[in-house]
Amino acid sequence: MKGLAALVLAFHLAWILWVIFGTVWTRGRPWLTAFHLASIVWGVIAEVGPWSCPLTMLEDRFESAGGVPSYTGDCLVHYLDAIVYPHLSVRVIVGSAVAVCGANLLIYLSRMVRALRARVVR
Repeated sequence: MKGLAALVLAFHLAWILWVIFGTVWTRGRPWLTAFHLASIVWGVIAEVGPWSCPLTMLEDRFESAGGVPSYTGDCLVHYLDAIVYPHLSVRVIVGSAVAVCGANLLIYLSRMVRALRARVVR
Protein backbone atom coordinates (compact mmCIF):
# COMPACT_ATOMS: atom_id res chain seq x y z
CA MET A 1 0.00 0.00 0.00
CA LYS A 2 2.95 2.34 0.57
CA GLY A 3 3.74 2.09 -3.12
CA LEU A 4 0.18 3.01 -4.08
CA ALA A 5 0.30 5.95 -1.67
CA ALA A 6 3.53 7.12 -3.32
CA LEU A 7 1.99 6.68 -6.78
CA VAL A 8 -1.10 8.73 -5.86
CA LEU A 9 1.11 11.36 -4.25
CA ALA A 10 3.25 11.59 -7.40
CA PHE A 11 0.09 11.99 -9.49
CA HIS A 12 -1.11 14.66 -7.05
CA LEU A 13 2.14 16.57 -7.51
CA ALA A 14 1.84 16.24 -11.29
CA TRP A 15 -1.75 17.53 -11.09
CA ILE A 16 -0.66 20.54 -9.03
CA LEU A 17 2.12 21.31 -11.52
CA TRP A 18 -0.37 20.94 -14.39
CA VAL A 19 -2.71 23.48 -12.76
CA ILE A 20 0.18 25.89 -12.13
CA PHE A 21 2.02 25.61 -15.45
CA GLY A 22 -0.56 24.15 -17.84
CA THR A 23 -0.89 27.36 -19.84
CA VAL A 24 2.59 26.71 -21.19
CA TRP A 25 1.32 23.69 -23.17
CA THR A 26 -2.17 24.82 -24.12
CA ARG A 27 -1.56 27.55 -26.70
CA GLY A 28 -3.18 26.54 -29.96
CA ARG A 29 -4.69 23.39 -28.44
CA PRO A 30 -8.38 24.04 -27.73
CA TRP A 31 -9.13 20.68 -26.09
CA LEU A 32 -6.10 20.92 -23.83
CA THR A 33 -7.07 24.51 -23.01
CA ALA A 34 -10.58 23.38 -22.05
CA PHE A 35 -9.14 20.62 -19.85
CA HIS A 36 -6.74 23.05 -18.20
CA LEU A 37 -9.50 25.59 -17.55
CA ALA A 38 -11.59 22.82 -15.96
CA SER A 39 -8.54 21.85 -13.90
CA ILE A 40 -8.17 25.43 -12.69
CA VAL A 41 -11.85 25.59 -11.72
CA TRP A 42 -11.49 22.30 -9.86
CA GLY A 43 -8.34 23.60 -8.15
CA VAL A 44 -10.14 26.70 -6.89
CA ILE A 45 -13.14 24.67 -5.72
CA ALA A 46 -10.88 22.15 -3.96
CA GLU A 47 -8.93 24.91 -2.22
CA VAL A 48 -11.80 27.07 -1.03
CA GLY A 49 -14.43 24.37 -0.54
CA PRO A 50 -15.18 22.76 2.81
CA TRP A 51 -14.22 19.23 1.73
CA SER A 52 -10.92 17.43 1.26
CA CYS A 53 -9.37 16.80 -2.13
CA PRO A 54 -10.16 13.25 -3.35
CA LEU A 55 -6.46 12.66 -4.08
CA THR A 56 -5.53 13.63 -0.52
CA MET A 57 -8.18 11.26 0.86
CA LEU A 58 -6.90 8.45 -1.38
CA GLU A 59 -3.31 9.08 -0.27
CA ASP A 60 -4.37 8.98 3.38
CA ARG A 61 -6.30 5.78 2.85
CA PHE A 62 -3.37 3.99 1.20
CA GLU A 63 -0.94 5.30 3.80
CA SER A 64 -3.09 4.16 6.72
CA ALA A 65 -3.74 0.77 5.05
CA GLY A 66 0.03 0.42 4.63
CA GLY A 67 0.59 1.24 8.28
CA VAL A 68 2.20 4.58 7.50
CA PRO A 69 1.24 7.47 9.79
CA SER A 70 -0.01 10.48 7.84
CA TYR A 71 2.69 12.35 5.92
CA THR A 72 5.63 10.16 6.89
CA GLY A 73 7.06 6.96 5.51
CA ASP A 74 9.70 5.92 3.04
CA CYS A 75 11.89 8.43 1.25
CA LEU A 76 9.66 9.01 -1.78
CA VAL A 77 6.50 9.53 0.25
CA HIS A 78 8.33 11.75 2.73
CA TYR A 79 9.83 14.10 0.12
CA LEU A 80 6.76 14.25 -2.10
CA ASP A 81 4.67 15.08 0.96
CA ALA A 82 7.02 17.97 1.74
CA ILE A 83 6.55 19.33 -1.80
CA VAL A 84 2.80 18.81 -2.01
CA TYR A 85 2.13 19.79 1.61
CA PRO A 86 4.66 22.46 2.61
CA HIS A 87 4.67 23.59 6.23
CA LEU A 88 2.86 26.86 5.66
CA SER A 89 -0.31 28.21 7.13
CA VAL A 90 -3.53 27.15 5.46
CA ARG A 91 -4.27 30.78 4.57
CA VAL A 92 -0.96 31.15 2.73
CA ILE A 93 -1.43 27.89 0.83
CA VAL A 94 -5.03 28.62 -0.16
CA GLY A 95 -4.25 32.23 -1.04
CA SER A 96 -1.27 31.21 -3.16
CA ALA A 97 -3.25 28.52 -4.93
CA VAL A 98 -6.10 30.88 -5.76
CA ALA A 99 -3.62 33.55 -6.91
CA VAL A 100 -1.90 31.05 -9.24
CA CYS A 101 -5.24 29.99 -10.67
CA GLY A 102 -6.20 33.64 -11.11
CA ALA A 103 -2.93 34.35 -12.93
CA ASN A 104 -3.61 31.44 -15.29
CA LEU A 105 -7.09 32.78 -15.97
CA LEU A 106 -5.61 36.20 -16.76
CA ILE A 107 -3.28 34.55 -19.29
CA TYR A 108 -6.27 32.91 -20.94
CA LEU A 109 -8.18 36.19 -20.92
CA SER A 110 -5.23 37.90 -22.57
CA ARG A 111 -5.07 35.19 -25.25
CA MET A 112 -8.80 35.50 -25.87
CA VAL A 113 -8.62 39.30 -26.22
CA ARG A 114 -5.72 39.00 -28.68
CA ALA A 115 -7.59 36.39 -30.71
CA LEU A 116 -10.72 38.55 -30.82
CA ARG A 117 -8.71 41.61 -31.88
CA ALA A 118 -7.03 39.60 -34.62
CA ARG A 119 -10.46 38.57 -35.95
CA VAL A 120 -11.69 42.16 -35.96
CA VAL A 121 -8.62 43.37 -37.86
CA ARG A 122 -9.15 40.83 -40.65
